[in-house]
Amino acid sequence: YLSIIESLQHGGFAHEAKVDIKWLTSDDIARENAKEMLCGLDGILIPGGFGVRGVDGKVEAIRYAREEGVPFFGICLGLQCAVIEAARNLCGLEKANSSEFDPATPHPVIDLLPSQRDVDGMGGTMRLGLYPCKLEEGTLAYKCYGEEVIYERHRHRYEVNNHYRTALQEAGLIFSGLSPDGRLVEIIEREDHPWFLAGQFHPEFKSRPNRPHPLFREFVGAALRRRVSEEKSPSLKIVG
Repeated sequence: YLSIIESLQHGGFAHEAKVDIKWLTSDDIARENAKEMLCGLDGILIPGGFGVRGVDGKVEAIRYAREEGVPFFGICLGLQCAVIEAARNLCGLEKANSSEFDPATPHPVIDLLPSQRDVDGMGGTMRLGLYPCKLEEGTLAYKCYGEEVIYERHRHRYEVNNHYRTALQEAGLIFSGLSPDGRLVEIIEREDHPWFLAGQFHPEFKSRPNRPHPLFREFVGAALRRRVSEEKSPSLKIVG
């Protein structure tokens, strides 16, 4: 997570602020203790990763951020966990999951695309490299970037299942960034939240000290706004 740490620091530079990063193991987070473990934070970030370990804890951290209005930033797996959280807690799909984590889930809100299922070799299904993304004007994502088409680096296999897009939208998720053909969800956010955004890509790979990535810059800015009355540096929790 070195790139994540550096990118958060870059975001702090943009606001002349020191970012205090606190690490959590998501295996330790459950519905019963989420408030105790996460209270007092100014921002919650869930980075990329693979595998089922700690996913339910990540989902609980996102639920807490959503319900308590804590700025939330999800990266790659972080987006997928945010979709799972919305499906379970807002759409009433209690057993919603990624087919990567639970192949038998009745609600695979994160899944391989139909075109990927017959590809031989798992490497052939991986989406790697730089891809374009079209942003919806007027959204948080558009305000962060200030342009309609962006390019970000990807390294993942599973995608938001388009079968559930309508239900997720009705539950308040905004699909503010899509592939140019509209088939792939690249960015999600919530309008009913101070700062809630997740991307399917890895923005940390494009951040520099003299040119902070706009998502890290704005995420840290949102954390600062939450903290401003206490006149302290923001405390950001990375849930890994």
